[in-house]
This record gives sequence, structure tokens and C-alpha cells, in this order.
Amino acid sequence: MAKAKVLVLGGGVGGTFVANKLAKHTDIIEVTVVDATGVHHYQPGLLYVPFGWEQPERLRHDERKLLHPAVQLVSAPVRMIDVERRQLFLLNDGTLPYDYLIIATGSCPVPEEVEGLAEGGHHFYTEPAALKLKEALNNFQGGRIVVGIGGFPYKCPPAPIEFTLLLDDWLRQRGLRSKTEITFVTPLPQVFTIPTVVPMIEELFARKGIRVETFFNTEFVDFQKQRVVSLEGTELDYELLVLIPPHRGAPVIDASGIGDKGGWIPTDKFTLQVKGHERLFAIGDATDLPVSKSGAAAHFEAPIVVKNLINLVNGKEPDAKYNGDVMCFVETGEGKATVLRFNYERPPQPPKPSAWYHWLKAIMNRLYPVALPRNIAPDVFIAMLQGKFSKVSPFCGSELMEKLKQDVMKTR
Repeated sequence: MAKAKVLVLGGGVGGTFVANKLAKHTDIIEVTVVDATGVHHYQPGLLYVPFGWEQPERLRHDERKLLHPAVQLVSAPVRMIDVERRQLFLLNDGTLPYDYLIIATGSCPVPEEVEGLAEGGHHFYTEPAALKLKEALNNFQGGRIVVGIGGFPYKCPPAPIEFTLLLDDWLRQRGLRSKTEITFVTPLPQVFTIPTVVPMIEELFARKGIRVETFFNTEFVDFQKQRVVSLEGTELDYELLVLIPPHRGAPVIDASGIGDKGGWIPTDKFTLQVKGHERLFAIGDATDLPVSKSGAAAHFEAPIVVKNLINLVNGKEPDAKYNGDVMCFVETGEGKATVLRFNYERPPQPPKPSAWYHWLKAIMNRLYPVALPRNIAPDVFIAMLQGKFSKVSPFCGSELMEKLKQDVMKTR
């Protein structure tokens, strides 16, 4: 019997992780990742680039080296998905047929959706934007900084909070904090999307003298006057504006007619199948699921997609269910971090920030290119670092751990 052809569209965290898991089943399937460039960008590391604590070239990886040898890679942009004929149309007019398709096309920041934001504001969600912000920070000598959320949805919900707290550190290290007023703006009635996390953030912001403007729905940025204006009528002047743009789904989703008005793919929240299409799955930022748009969510979604797809190949019902699991570390400044673990039913209860969680995040960032090809999910990774398996952890207490710690210290 011929093997089923499985295409994974997108070589980010979700696409790479799910492809490597599928590689365990190559007795019945052929797996191919289709990625526009073949270059894998580790986006969580961009948070540190504006401060000079990370270098962009260390965040770029050859996608081929991250994939299991049994997984094929096609480096070519896709212009459209034909779900009726089960094929991808490439930008060069070639086609790729499939039996099953996993869509992992991510999301795109669109600053142009807010008038004046592209000209007058900064963010750190792409490499060019992070480098531009780094230059702006290096030229900053004090004044008013407005930082926050320019629109919903956007990926990695804690990132603007993390940036603000790390910015406070960076300014203090340079003797600029007393010369700087930081205002955090958000369209929400509270400082963060999840109520159980709000008290911790409010305490941190209050202790560090960070002002908060809630109900601030950005209407436009007057970049000539260096002023940001909300729909509610609030006007804030600034010397530096760091405003996370709203995001949309990838253009190929719009071109294929399978997304909603925001370009997000209607996805069954449990089976992760694209609604109305049994042989299509979606993972990560590309979906319309009510969870964080983040690699942390994609890691937990991947095993569900794999089990349900293999069930279909074997003529069975897709009975695996994703419960909304997400786990991510959150920088809180002063060399500390916390961790958020939650799902559809259980909100996070963040532990007190500590240096331990900060180092876990830093070391996980460094070991990412090693962990990804080995299908090591974040929760498993932490268990390995803590030596909680029956075998001795390959990381905990090792020379590698110490070298990684020293490596991170050099950048701070």
C-alpha cells in the first residue's frame, strides 16, 4: 500500500515540531515540510535583541538541520492552498499534491493597520524591527517612553510586559531611569489578559514606577509631533514609542479562502482539524483557538495533531483532544522570571519570580536547536534540567549547564 503524503506548511516551531514527531511513522506516511526560505527563526530570542543581550544571527537556524533525516524539506514560497484538489500552488507555478495537510503558517505583525505606527513606532517582533529598536534605544538619553499593545490579536501575550520590565533594568544599568518616564498602554481594562496574573504585574509595575494607561485603544500615531492618540481621547507625548502592532494570519491563508476576516484558520479546539476539512489540521499561531499565539502552545498541540492524523491514515476516528495546555516563562526583570502554566479550564497561578526560572528560560533559549530535533517539549525539558527522570539528567549539574550560564552572563 502506498504511503500517505503529508505536507507541513511552515517551518516554524509548530511545523518543525510536528514534522519531527510524524517522522516516527514513516512506515505509513511520507512527511515533507514546505517553508518559504528554509531558514528557521527563533522568535522568542528577539525580545533580547534591542538591549544587545542577543545577536540575531544566533536566532537563525538552517531548517534542514532541525528536521529528522526522514523528513523532506522543500524551500519555496506557497501562493495558495487548493483544498478541493489537495495541492499547494508554489510561487514559481509548481504544485505539490498531498493526502493530508498541516498548516503552520504563523502570524504577521501589521503596523500599517494603525495610522502612523509604522512611521512613528517601534516593536521587536521581527529581526529588522528589533535591530531598529536597538538603534533607537542606543540613541535614547532620557524622556518619555510609551510602550504597550497597539491592537489585538498579537503573538506571545506576555512579551510586551517582559519588554517593559527588561527596559526598566536596561535604563537603570545606564543611569537613565531617573531621567525617564515609562507609560504602559493597553486596550484592556487591566494590565494583562489573564486576571490571575494581573496582581503580580501590577505589583512589579508599581514598585518600579511604571505608569499604566488602561482602556487605551490606539487610534493613530502623530509621528511628526511624537504623540500617540487613543479612541478614548487620551493623548500621550513620547520621545520613544514601542507599540506592539496587531497581527494577522499569513497572506496564503487569505489567498486560499480558508481563513476568517483576520486571516485565522477556523480550527476545532480539541482535534485541531480545520473545520469542515477532515484531512486538514492547523497548529500554532495560524489558528483561531482561544489560547496564546505562541510556540509554547504549538509544542503541546503537535502530539495531538500527530495522533489524530495517524488515526485517520489507519482508518480510525481522530480521538485525541487538545486541552489548551500552554506553558511559558515570563521575564520579570532584576534577573528573575516566573512561569505560566494553564489550559482551557485552569488559569495560571504564577509562582513568585525567581532567578531559577530566569535561568531556565535563558538555557532553554540556548538549547532550543538541540531540543527541537529531539522532540523535547518545554515540560519535558524542565524535567530534564531538574533531573527528575529515573536516569541522570544530561543537563542538570553538567559542564554544559555551566558553560551556558557563563555564555548568557557575557551578554548581560
